[in-house]
Amino acid sequence: MPDALRLLSSIAAAAWLAAAAPAVHAQSAPADAKVSTAKAARAADDPTATSLEPLLAGEFALQAGKLDEAARHYLQAARAAGDPALAERATRIAVLAKDDAGAAEALALWRRLGGSGPSLVAADATLALHRGDERAARRHLNALLREPGDDGWRLALGVLGTGANDPKQAARLLDTLVDDGRIPNRLPAWLAFGGLAQRLEQPALAERIVAEVLERFPGEPRVALLRASQLRDTGRPDEAKAALALIADRADTDADLRLALAAEYEALDDHATAAQVLARGPQDDQTYALRASLLARAEDKTRLTALYDELARGASRPDPQRRLLLGQIAEFLDRNDDALSWYGGVPGGQQRWVARLRSANVLHELKRADQAYASLRELQADAAAPDDARRDAYLLESELRQRDKALDGELDAFARGLAAFPDDPDLLYARALAYERRDDIPRAEADLRRILVSDPDSVAALNALGYTLADRTTRYQEALEMIDRARTAQPDNAAIIDSYGWVLYRLGRNEEALVELRRAFTMQKDAEIAAHLGEVLWVLGRKDEARRYFDEARKLDADNRSLKRALEKLGL
Repeated sequence: MPDALRLLSSIAAAAWLAAAAPAVHAQSAPADAKVSTAKAARAADDPTATSLEPLLAGEFALQAGKLDEAARHYLQAARAAGDPALAERATRIAVLAKDDAGAAEALALWRRLGGSGPSLVAADATLALHRGDERAARRHLNALLREPGDDGWRLALGVLGTGANDPKQAARLLDTLVDDGRIPNRLPAWLAFGGLAQRLEQPALAERIVAEVLERFPGEPRVALLRASQLRDTGRPDEAKAALALIADRADTDADLRLALAAEYEALDDHATAAQVLARGPQDDQTYALRASLLARAEDKTRLTALYDELARGASRPDPQRRLLLGQIAEFLDRNDDALSWYGGVPGGQQRWVARLRSANVLHELKRADQAYASLRELQADAAAPDDARRDAYLLESELRQRDKALDGELDAFARGLAAFPDDPDLLYARALAYERRDDIPRAEADLRRILVSDPDSVAALNALGYTLADRTTRYQEALEMIDRARTAQPDNAAIIDSYGWVLYRLGRNEEALVELRRAFTMQKDAEIAAHLGEVLWVLGRKDEARRYFDEARKLDADNRSLKRALEKLGL
C-alpha cells in the first residue's frame, strides 16, 4: 500500500473510532471534552474529512473490482467534498459498470459542481447512446465536433468507437454526421472516421467517406492508403494494389510513407512487394531487418540471399547490430552454421546477450539439444550477464523443453528460474500459461495470484486470471471482479474487452456479451475474439453469422485453442 494511502487509512480509522465512542452530554462534560466535541463538530463541517471515508471505500471497492460499489462511494465523496473531479470519476466508473442510472446521477452532480467542457459532453453522448436516445447523442456529438482543435473530434470518435451499444448504432450516427457535414475539414479527422467505418464493417459507409476524402484532399498519399485499405477490406486486392502503385514514387523521399506502404502491402499478403518498397531510399539496420523478415515470409530466398550477401560484404568491422542481423538472416536462410558464426562474432553490448540466446535456439534447430541447454545453463550462471538476459535464458529453456515435449524439464526450468529470480512476473506468467495448457488450473491461478501479491495493479495478470476463471471454472463472479479491475485500468484494451464479453456470456448475459465481443473484434481482428463471437452467436440461434466468424477465426489462426474448443463443443 502506498505511504499516502496508508496515512489516509490511519486518519479514516481514527474517524471511525471517534464515531463509535459513547456520546457525552455537553453540559456535564469536562472542559477538555467540550473542546474535543467542538473539534469534532468542526471536522464534520470540513468537506475533506467528511469525504475521506467514502473516498477510501470507493478506492478499496475499485481495487476489489466492484465497480458499482466504487461508483456509489465516489459519488458520495463528491457530494461531501463538492469536488467536480470526484464527480467526473464517479461518472466514468459508473459508465464502466454499466450503471446508467448511477452514471446519470453522477453526471448531473458533475455539472452542478461547475463541470464543463468536452469530457462532460462526451459522457452525455455515451449515456444517450446507452439508453438508445440517438437524437440526443447526435446533438452531443455535434457539439464535440464543433470544438476547436483536435480534442473534440477525437472524443467523438471514442464515443462512437467504444460507447455505442453495437456497431450498427455507431454506423447510423456516423452516417448522419457525414450527412450533416459535421466532420471537421481536417485530414486526420477524416482518416480517423474513415478507419472507424472500416472497423465497424460498414463497407458502403467506408467507401462514401473515402470518396469524400478524395474530393477534399486530392493528391494526399495518406488518402490513397485509406482507399487501398478500404478496397482490401471489400475483397478487391488488385484495385488496392493499383491505388498503392499511384503513390509508390513519392515513398522514395518519405520514410514514414515507405513504412505505411509496406504495411499495406503486407496486409495484402504481398510480402515481396512490401520488401521492395522498403528497399527504396536510405537504409538502416531497422529497414534491413524488416526487409529480411518480409522476404523470409514471402519465401523469396533469391532476394533474401542477395540482401544477405550485400550486408555480409560490409560486415568486416565489428558492428554488434549488423552481425546480429546477419545471424538472423542466416537463420531465415537455414544457414544455421553461418548463423552460429555471426552470433559468436558479436563483440559486445546488449546485442551480445541476444546473440547468445539466439545461438542456443540455433543449436536446438540443429538437433544439438544438449549443447543448446548447456549454453543456456552457462548464461543462467554468468554473473556478468544482466538479469534480463539470465531470466530470458530460463524462459527460452522452458520453451525449448516444451518443443521437445519434455514437460518435466519445462517445469524444472521454471523452478530454477524462480529460485534465481523469486516472484519474477515474467517467469510466473509463463509458468501459469504452461499450467493452463496442462489443465492444471489451480497451479495456474496460484502463479497469477503471486504476481498480484507483488503488483496488485498488474493488468496482464488481472486479465489472465479473470479470463482463466471465466473460461476454465464456474467462479464467474470472481472472474468478473478481476476483469473489472483490469477494465478500470485499460478500458479500451481489446483483449480485456474480449475477456469481459466472455465472462458475461458465462454468466448467461448473452446479449450483453455480444455487444462487448463485437466491440473487441472491431478494435482488433483476432482469432480468439472471433471464436468467442461465433460461439455466442451460435447459442443465440444466429448460426449463419456464427459460421462467418468461425471462418474468419480459421483465416486468422486455424490452430487457435479457443477456436478448436468452440468447434468441438458445438459439434462443428
